[in-house]
Amino acid sequence: MQLNTPWLTDAIGTQHTPVGLSDHPRIACLVPSITELLCDLGLAKFLVARTGFCIHPKELVRDIPKIGGTKDVNLEKLKKLAPTHLIVNIDENEKPTVDLLAQFIPHIVVTHPVKPADNLSMFRLLGAVFGVLPRAEQLCAEFEKNLLQIPVDSIPKNVLYCIWKDPWMTVSRDTYIAQNLALRGWQQWQTTQITEIEKRYPVFDWDDASLHTIDVVLLSTEPYSFTQLHAEQLQQQIQKPVKLVDGEMLSWYGSRAIAGLSYLAQLELST
Repeated sequence: MQLNTPWLTDAIGTQHTPVGLSDHPRIACLVPSITELLCDLGLAKFLVARTGFCIHPKELVRDIPKIGGTKDVNLEKLKKLAPTHLIVNIDENEKPTVDLLAQFIPHIVVTHPVKPADNLSMFRLLGAVFGVLPRAEQLCAEFEKNLLQIPVDSIPKNVLYCIWKDPWMTVSRDTYIAQNLALRGWQQWQTTQITEIEKRYPVFDWDDASLHTIDVVLLSTEPYSFTQLHAEQLQQQIQKPVKLVDGEMLSWYGSRAIAGLSYLAQLELST
Protein backbone atom coordinates (compact mmCIF):
# COMPACT_ATOMS: atom_id res chain seq x y z
CA MET A 1 0.00 0.00 0.00
CA GLN A 2 1.37 3.39 -0.98
CA LEU A 3 1.66 5.99 1.76
CA ASN A 4 0.24 8.68 -0.54
CA THR A 5 -3.18 7.06 -0.88
CA PRO A 6 -5.87 9.74 -0.41
CA TRP A 7 -7.98 7.55 1.87
CA LEU A 8 -5.81 7.51 4.99
CA THR A 9 -7.14 10.67 6.68
CA ASP A 10 -9.87 10.11 9.30
CA ALA A 11 -12.77 12.33 10.43
CA ILE A 12 -10.62 14.60 12.63
CA GLY A 13 -7.80 14.95 10.12
CA THR A 14 -5.43 12.35 11.54
CA GLN A 15 -3.25 10.81 8.86
CA HIS A 16 -2.87 7.07 9.39
CA THR A 17 -0.14 4.71 8.30
CA PRO A 18 -1.40 1.61 6.47
CA VAL A 19 -0.75 -1.78 8.00
CA GLY A 20 -0.66 -5.03 6.07
CA LEU A 21 -2.62 -8.05 7.21
CA SER A 22 0.71 -9.79 7.64
CA ASP A 23 1.39 -7.29 10.44
CA HIS A 24 -1.48 -8.86 12.40
CA PRO A 25 -3.20 -5.71 13.64
CA ARG A 26 -5.21 -6.04 16.86
CA ILE A 27 -8.40 -4.05 16.36
CA ALA A 28 -10.87 -2.88 19.00
CA CYS A 29 -14.12 -1.32 17.83
CA LEU A 30 -16.56 0.73 19.93
CA VAL A 31 -19.10 1.22 17.12
CA PRO A 32 -21.64 -1.57 16.43
CA SER A 33 -22.19 -0.78 12.76
CA ILE A 34 -18.46 -0.47 12.11
CA THR A 35 -17.74 -3.79 13.82
CA GLU A 36 -20.06 -5.30 11.22
CA LEU A 37 -18.26 -3.37 8.48
CA LEU A 38 -14.87 -4.62 9.64
CA CYS A 39 -16.18 -8.17 9.42
CA ASP A 40 -17.50 -7.55 5.92
CA LEU A 41 -14.08 -6.22 4.98
CA GLY A 42 -12.63 -9.60 6.01
CA LEU A 43 -11.04 -8.32 9.21
CA ALA A 44 -12.97 -10.34 11.80
CA LYS A 45 -9.93 -12.43 12.76
CA PHE A 46 -8.08 -9.25 13.74
CA LEU A 47 -10.84 -7.97 16.06
CA VAL A 48 -9.82 -8.41 19.69
CA ALA A 49 -12.53 -6.31 21.39
CA ARG A 50 -16.07 -5.06 20.81
CA THR A 51 -18.93 -3.52 22.76
CA GLY A 52 -21.92 -5.51 23.95
CA PHE A 53 -23.95 -3.73 21.28
CA CYS A 54 -21.72 -5.03 18.48
CA ILE A 55 -23.98 -7.96 17.64
CA HIS A 56 -23.61 -8.36 13.85
CA PRO A 57 -22.64 -10.63 12.22
CA LYS A 58 -23.54 -12.95 15.08
CA GLU A 59 -21.51 -15.94 13.95
CA LEU A 60 -18.33 -13.87 13.68
CA VAL A 61 -18.56 -11.62 16.75
CA ARG A 62 -19.72 -14.16 19.35
CA ASP A 63 -16.16 -15.09 20.30
CA ILE A 64 -14.76 -11.55 20.31
CA PRO A 65 -14.37 -10.26 23.90
CA LYS A 66 -16.88 -7.61 25.04
CA ILE A 67 -15.45 -4.61 26.87
CA GLY A 68 -18.61 -2.77 27.97
CA GLY A 69 -20.79 -0.38 26.03
CA THR A 70 -20.17 2.43 23.58
CA LYS A 71 -19.81 4.90 26.45
CA ASP A 72 -19.03 2.77 29.51
CA VAL A 73 -15.85 1.03 28.42
CA ASN A 74 -13.98 -1.30 30.77
CA LEU A 75 -10.59 0.34 30.40
CA GLU A 76 -8.58 -2.28 32.26
CA LYS A 77 -10.09 -5.19 30.34
CA LEU A 78 -9.44 -3.44 27.04
CA LYS A 79 -5.87 -2.62 28.04
CA LYS A 80 -5.15 -6.30 28.73
CA LEU A 81 -6.32 -7.18 25.21
CA ALA A 82 -3.49 -4.98 23.87
CA PRO A 83 -5.16 -3.51 20.76
CA THR A 84 -2.99 -1.71 18.23
CA HIS A 85 -5.96 0.11 16.65
CA LEU A 86 -9.19 1.51 18.05
CA ILE A 87 -12.16 2.49 15.87
CA VAL A 88 -14.47 5.13 17.35
CA ASN A 89 -17.23 7.48 16.26
CA ILE A 90 -17.79 11.12 17.22
CA ASP A 91 -21.52 10.66 17.93
CA GLU A 92 -21.39 7.31 19.69
CA ASN A 93 -18.26 7.52 21.82
CA GLU A 94 -17.28 10.14 24.39
CA LYS A 95 -14.07 12.07 23.87
CA PRO A 96 -12.83 11.84 27.51
CA THR A 97 -13.03 8.04 27.27
CA VAL A 98 -11.27 7.98 23.91
CA ASP A 99 -8.54 10.27 25.33
CA LEU A 100 -7.94 7.76 28.13
CA LEU A 101 -7.79 4.88 25.67
CA ALA A 102 -5.30 6.81 23.54
CA GLN A 103 -2.83 6.55 26.41
CA PHE A 104 -2.30 2.86 25.68
CA ILE A 105 -3.69 2.27 22.18
CA PRO A 106 -1.27 3.55 19.52
CA HIS A 107 -3.71 4.21 16.70
CA ILE A 108 -7.18 5.77 17.09
CA VAL A 109 -9.25 5.91 13.91
CA VAL A 110 -12.11 8.40 14.25
CA THR A 111 -15.21 8.16 12.05
CA HIS A 112 -18.11 10.58 11.63
CA PRO A 113 -20.46 9.86 8.71
CA VAL A 114 -23.23 12.48 8.71
CA LYS A 115 -24.80 11.66 5.35
CA PRO A 116 -25.19 8.42 3.42
CA ALA A 117 -22.49 9.24 0.85
CA ASP A 118 -19.97 9.49 3.70
CA ASN A 119 -20.02 5.70 3.83
CA LEU A 120 -17.86 5.67 0.71
CA SER A 121 -14.96 7.52 2.30
CA MET A 122 -15.32 5.43 5.47
CA PHE A 123 -15.17 2.16 3.51
CA ARG A 124 -12.03 3.41 1.79
CA LEU A 125 -10.46 4.73 4.99
CA LEU A 126 -10.69 1.38 6.75
CA GLY A 127 -9.81 -0.47 3.58
CA ALA A 128 -6.67 1.63 3.12
CA VAL A 129 -5.59 1.48 6.77
CA PHE A 130 -5.89 -2.31 6.99
CA GLY A 131 -4.81 -3.29 3.51
CA VAL A 132 -8.19 -4.42 2.16
CA LEU A 133 -8.93 -1.58 -0.25
CA PRO A 134 -10.09 -3.88 -3.10
CA ARG A 135 -12.85 -5.28 -0.84
CA ALA A 136 -13.71 -1.73 0.27
CA GLU A 137 -14.12 -0.73 -3.39
CA GLN A 138 -16.51 -3.65 -3.87
CA LEU A 139 -18.65 -2.34 -1.02
CA CYS A 140 -18.52 1.15 -2.53
CA ALA A 141 -19.80 -0.18 -5.84
CA GLU A 142 -22.67 -2.01 -4.13
CA PHE A 143 -23.54 1.11 -2.13
CA GLU A 144 -23.52 3.41 -5.17
CA LYS A 145 -25.67 0.98 -7.15
CA ASN A 146 -28.35 0.97 -4.44
CA LEU A 147 -28.09 4.73 -3.94
CA LEU A 148 -29.00 5.30 -7.59
CA GLN A 149 -32.18 3.25 -7.12
CA ILE A 150 -33.64 5.46 -4.36
CA PRO A 151 -36.90 7.05 -5.58
CA VAL A 152 -37.74 10.60 -4.56
CA ASP A 153 -41.37 11.10 -3.59
CA SER A 154 -43.23 13.46 -5.91
CA ILE A 155 -44.90 15.01 -2.86
CA PRO A 156 -42.41 15.77 -0.05
CA LYS A 157 -43.37 14.61 3.44
CA ASN A 158 -42.64 16.02 6.87
CA VAL A 159 -41.70 13.25 9.27
CA LEU A 160 -40.90 12.92 12.95
CA TYR A 161 -38.35 10.17 13.62
CA CYS A 162 -38.52 9.03 17.26
CA ILE A 163 -35.57 7.29 18.91
CA TRP A 164 -36.68 7.26 22.57
CA LYS A 165 -39.59 7.74 24.95
CA ASP A 166 -39.74 8.90 28.59
CA PRO A 167 -38.52 11.40 27.58
CA TRP A 168 -39.47 11.49 23.92
CA MET A 169 -36.45 12.14 21.74
CA THR A 170 -35.91 12.71 18.04
CA VAL A 171 -33.02 13.65 15.72
CA SER A 172 -31.96 16.92 14.18
CA ARG A 173 -31.74 17.52 10.45
CA ASP A 174 -27.94 17.36 10.42
CA THR A 175 -27.80 13.75 11.62
CA TYR A 176 -27.14 10.70 9.48
CA ILE A 177 -30.71 9.48 10.03
CA ALA A 178 -32.30 12.71 8.82
CA GLN A 179 -29.97 12.92 5.83
CA ASN A 180 -30.87 9.33 4.97
CA LEU A 181 -34.59 10.09 5.08
CA ALA A 182 -33.99 13.15 2.92
CA LEU A 183 -32.98 10.85 0.05
CA ARG A 184 -36.67 10.04 -0.30
CA GLY A 185 -37.76 13.68 0.01
CA TRP A 186 -38.79 13.22 3.65
CA GLN A 187 -37.90 16.21 5.81
CA GLN A 188 -37.27 15.62 9.49
CA TRP A 189 -39.29 17.86 11.80
CA GLN A 190 -37.26 20.39 13.74
CA THR A 191 -38.32 22.18 16.87
CA THR A 192 -36.99 25.54 17.99
CA GLN A 193 -37.50 24.64 21.64
CA ILE A 194 -34.16 22.97 22.26
CA THR A 195 -31.07 23.61 24.32
CA GLU A 196 -27.55 23.45 22.90
CA ILE A 197 -26.85 20.08 24.55
CA GLU A 198 -29.97 18.63 22.88
CA LYS A 199 -29.13 20.06 19.47
CA ARG A 200 -28.53 16.78 17.61
CA TYR A 201 -30.89 14.55 19.59
CA PRO A 202 -33.54 16.87 21.05
CA VAL A 203 -36.18 16.05 23.62
CA PHE A 204 -39.67 17.12 22.59
CA ASP A 205 -43.21 17.25 23.95
CA TRP A 206 -46.32 16.18 22.07
CA ASP A 207 -47.88 19.51 23.07
CA ASP A 208 -45.41 21.36 20.84
CA ALA A 209 -47.60 23.43 18.50
CA SER A 210 -45.22 22.97 15.56
CA LEU A 211 -46.02 19.24 15.45
CA HIS A 212 -49.16 20.03 13.45
CA THR A 213 -46.92 20.16 10.35
CA ILE A 214 -46.00 16.47 10.67
CA ASP A 215 -47.38 14.08 8.06
CA VAL A 216 -46.05 10.83 9.56
CA VAL A 217 -44.40 9.76 12.82
CA LEU A 218 -41.71 7.08 12.53
CA LEU A 219 -40.96 4.91 15.58
CA SER A 220 -37.52 3.32 15.32
CA THR A 221 -36.83 -0.17 16.64
CA GLU A 222 -33.57 1.15 18.10
CA PRO A 223 -32.04 2.48 20.29
CA TYR A 224 -35.42 2.31 22.05
CA SER A 225 -37.18 -0.95 21.26
CA PHE A 226 -40.40 0.48 19.86
CA THR A 227 -42.96 -2.15 18.81
CA GLN A 228 -46.08 -2.25 16.69
CA LEU A 229 -48.13 -1.90 19.88
CA HIS A 230 -46.35 1.39 20.65
CA ALA A 231 -47.20 2.57 17.15
CA GLU A 232 -50.89 1.68 17.49
CA GLN A 233 -51.19 3.33 20.90
CA LEU A 234 -49.42 6.51 19.79
CA GLN A 235 -51.56 6.79 16.66
CA GLN A 236 -54.69 6.77 18.82
CA GLN A 237 -53.15 9.42 21.06
CA ILE A 238 -51.97 11.92 18.44
CA GLN A 239 -54.39 11.16 15.60
CA LYS A 240 -51.62 11.06 13.00
CA PRO A 241 -50.19 8.16 10.98
CA VAL A 242 -47.50 6.29 12.94
CA LYS A 243 -45.22 3.71 11.34
CA LEU A 244 -42.77 1.30 12.97
CA VAL A 245 -39.46 1.28 11.07
CA ASP A 246 -36.27 -0.79 11.27
CA GLY A 247 -33.79 1.39 13.13
CA GLU A 248 -30.75 -0.60 12.03
CA MET A 249 -31.66 -0.15 8.38
CA LEU A 250 -32.18 3.60 8.69
CA SER A 251 -29.54 4.60 11.24
CA TRP A 252 -26.61 2.19 10.82
CA TYR A 253 -23.87 3.35 8.50
CA GLY A 254 -21.22 0.91 7.35
CA SER A 255 -21.94 -2.16 5.25
CA ARG A 256 -25.49 -2.46 6.64
CA ALA A 257 -26.23 0.84 4.90
CA ILE A 258 -26.07 -0.99 1.58
CA ALA A 259 -29.11 -3.08 2.52
CA GLY A 260 -30.47 -0.01 4.29
CA LEU A 261 -30.71 1.86 1.00
CA SER A 262 -32.84 -0.95 -0.46
CA TYR A 263 -35.03 -0.87 2.66
CA LEU A 264 -35.44 2.90 2.34
CA ALA A 265 -36.26 2.62 -1.37
CA GLN A 266 -39.12 0.20 -0.61
CA LEU A 267 -40.45 1.92 2.51
CA GLU A 268 -43.99 3.21 2.14
CA LEU A 269 -45.46 5.89 4.37
CA SER A 270 -49.22 6.06 4.66
CA THR A 271 -50.56 9.57 5.24
